[in-house]
Amino acid sequence: MEAKYLTLLSSLSLLAITPVLTANLALPSIFGDHMVLQRNQENRVWGWGEEGEKVSVSINGQKHSTKANKKGRWEITLKPMAAGGPYKMKIDGYKNEFYFDDILVGEVWICSGQSNMQWNVHKTDSAELDIITANYPEIRLISVPQVGTHKAKDDFNGQWARCTPDLVKDFSAVGYFFGKRLYHALNVPIGLIDNAWGGSAADAWIRRDALEDNERYDELMAWWENYENTYDDDIAQAQRRVEQKTFNETLKAWRDNGSQGQRPRAPRNLLYGNQRPGNIYNGVLHPTIGYGIRGAIWYQGESNASRAYQYRDLFPLLIQHWRDEWEQGNFPFYYVQLADFRGEESEPGNADWPELREAQSMTMERLVNVGQAVIIDIGEGRDIHPRNKQMVANRLARWALARDYGFEIQYQSPTYQSMKAEGNKIILSFDHVGQGLYSFDTPEPQGFSIAGKDKKFVWADAEISSPNEVTVWSDQVSKPVAVRYAWANNPVCNMYSRDGLPMTPFRTDKWPGVTEGVEIRQR
Repeated sequence: MEAKYLTLLSSLSLLAITPVLTANLALPSIFGDHMVLQRNQENRVWGWGEEGEKVSVSINGQKHSTKANKKGRWEITLKPMAAGGPYKMKIDGYKNEFYFDDILVGEVWICSGQSNMQWNVHKTDSAELDIITANYPEIRLISVPQVGTHKAKDDFNGQWARCTPDLVKDFSAVGYFFGKRLYHALNVPIGLIDNAWGGSAADAWIRRDALEDNERYDELMAWWENYENTYDDDIAQAQRRVEQKTFNETLKAWRDNGSQGQRPRAPRNLLYGNQRPGNIYNGVLHPTIGYGIRGAIWYQGESNASRAYQYRDLFPLLIQHWRDEWEQGNFPFYYVQLADFRGEESEPGNADWPELREAQSMTMERLVNVGQAVIIDIGEGRDIHPRNKQMVANRLARWALARDYGFEIQYQSPTYQSMKAEGNKIILSFDHVGQGLYSFDTPEPQGFSIAGKDKKFVWADAEISSPNEVTVWSDQVSKPVAVRYAWANNPVCNMYSRDGLPMTPFRTDKWPGVTEGVEIRQR
């Protein structure tokens, strides 16, 4: 068990040792100077000491006392506080006392996912301007290091800090831009916890037994158990040396070709990496579980695209699992649908990314208090990491500002509702159209395909027939039965609401997809 020690004589001195074997008090790094506590709700504070040791915690006129249990762990619950600060927190124990300083009370959000959430500010569009203007002492940032482990950790190496140009350049761009929007709208302190890990699979963010106890994942877990049982470190190291040489050559060729397409992936040790079920939950998420938050924003799915049908259940499981672990009810969970990526297709077809997007959309029907930010219009065909992270954050912020903070703004993209066949045409109806549907750049809607019972899709003509309807047809299909929109890895599509939110990709059919039945990770 790791922890950080803070003494009265040196409030910034941190020492990682085992708290239950000492007489000193200890708290995990999620607590510290400059932290933000979630306003208007109870907040837990916990740490370690000697068995039976009396501990008291004081802040803003409150004082709470408790005793460490047989394992040396103690916990108190702070009463709700309104936004404000700065405050000091004093913790008294048997042999020592210490303080945390410059504590604010405001809104706290987890910023999680894989590389597109990890993507930092200095790699984004207009990075220079965003960095030099990032002087926000009431926005506080903390990052959790990437540690993959099969044993749950209680702490991590990190600390809260005020938002400055020097600090923000390496922080999650989506997280920072999201937090800045909230700060300007709410005028309260903002705390952002960045724990994203590039290339991570959703499986790794879930406690392992939650997958083992669900027969839906028997094949997946059997694959991992076989890998773990047959793992030989000497063979693995020799293989990684070969893979590293190949990677270096591939990376050089990728760079010589103008860095087009997805960046080659470096070789990894799967036992300690970001794919193994439970690894990130144990090493990254677990040390922060229980810290008071408003909600979470999430940008992930690329690593699960080859198992998109599985993601229909896996992603809702992840969200509910986090909520159960946090014991904070159905807190808001807003996520980013995959952007457009790879080359444009000349003809309609099937692919894994549109199926992953579909799985993400289905989550809206499975759980309450979730929201999907559609960004099918801002991807980059040759790069899996769109640089326009400001727009991604804006669309996430719309959900939070409308649903959690009471602002009357449009926040949900137009969503397919129903269809009606009339002769050789299909009339589509949509929800969440705001001020009405709109085709960007050209008067004609683009991105629709249509098929008859033979399941052969062709590009379709379309027109906006009412504020919430689109009529679709093709001279090649006399009796259409199904329509798809933006159903490709990198679709050419142009439908929006007049409020500027892109139409959610969809299909009206339920015909088998390319990822149906794919249950194990693809190397």
